[in-house]
Amino acid sequence: MHNSRRGEVDPFIVMDVMEAARAAEASGRSIIHMEVGQPGTPAPEGARKALAAALEEDALGYTVALGLPALRSRIAQLYGDWYNVDLDPARVVVTPGSSGAFLLAFTALFDAGDRVALGKPGYPSYRQILRALDLEAVEIETAPENRLQPVPAELRGAEFDGLLVASPANPTGTMLNREQMGALVGLCAEKGAAFISDEIYHGIEYEAKAVTALELSDDVVVINSFSKYFSMTGWRAGWMVVPPALVRQVERLAQNLFICAPHASQVAALAAMDCEDELEGNLSVYAANRQLMLEGLPKAGFDRIAPPDGAFYIYADVAHLTSDSRAFAAELLEGAGVAVTPGLDFDPDRGATTLRFSYARSTADIAEGLSRLQSYMAGRDRE
Repeated sequence: MHNSRRGEVDPFIVMDVMEAARAAEASGRSIIHMEVGQPGTPAPEGARKALAAALEEDALGYTVALGLPALRSRIAQLYGDWYNVDLDPARVVVTPGSSGAFLLAFTALFDAGDRVALGKPGYPSYRQILRALDLEAVEIETAPENRLQPVPAELRGAEFDGLLVASPANPTGTMLNREQMGALVGLCAEKGAAFISDEIYHGIEYEAKAVTALELSDDVVVINSFSKYFSMTGWRAGWMVVPPALVRQVERLAQNLFICAPHASQVAALAAMDCEDELEGNLSVYAANRQLMLEGLPKAGFDRIAPPDGAFYIYADVAHLTSDSRAFAAELLEGAGVAVTPGLDFDPDRGATTLRFSYARSTADIAEGLSRLQSYMAGRDRE
């Protein structure tokens, strides 16, 4: 049987690291997980209780393709509460995770062969989804002095039909401020290019509130998810906000590609949005973990880092320690019992000398992981 060229996407290396860590644990070893970008906490208690009640009262069949009206209205309310943006719920589309939103956005906005610009390093699935849709990823190498975020000067000479930005970003945790985001939105308007803003780490910020592209323009597509701030990775619930003229096109695609997002997850997501105390408690853990990482990683020799504005990652330049981040990550798993992600996932060119550390787990886990890294690297230096 013939395999399609579109299916020839690269593996997601972090999933391979997760499997190696799982195998090590199955053999009886204790592993500290700094590789995976997911909270160590479950969905909020209120969300779990709401779903338990719904299971007794509702068949939980198909919803309409755009999502439960109550959930769409509650998401629109969030934009007023968080950003003072008056958002029409009709522009909100509930999706099967942010991954479903990317599929809908890319399919609704672009034709085969179109070019979509991305900052590098960046979330690897962007370019792999684009490849699977016969779209071309135009990867722009971002600079440390710009905190590894794209800037107009790097993009003006490029030809592209759309630009995708992430703020806070994965793997760096850096954010675009209002002026920086506005400059990129303006550049896309000049070029007649679509602007897509990945905002799935909004809510997880430390010193300044993240800016949503909706503060700057209605002619943008914003993608978000219940996976990170709302601690619901496996529930596969996300959303997108689209310009009014794009709603019906996205709706038709959603009907045919997904029918709808999982009804059970939508019920839980709606309740999760009112669990503010628990969610802010999770955020306080991330903040404490971030401080531990910023203090502890340099003691292990990982000192070439930029303090992240949001999310729960530290992206480290380890060129002074290795030229093969994948082998180095395997070494740390074997020698220190700490799982980390090679930068090759996020930047195929420069990623051989970078690592991503996640601090989304419990504070006790983070403290133990840092202790292990410090001990292992001290012994490594003596060899």
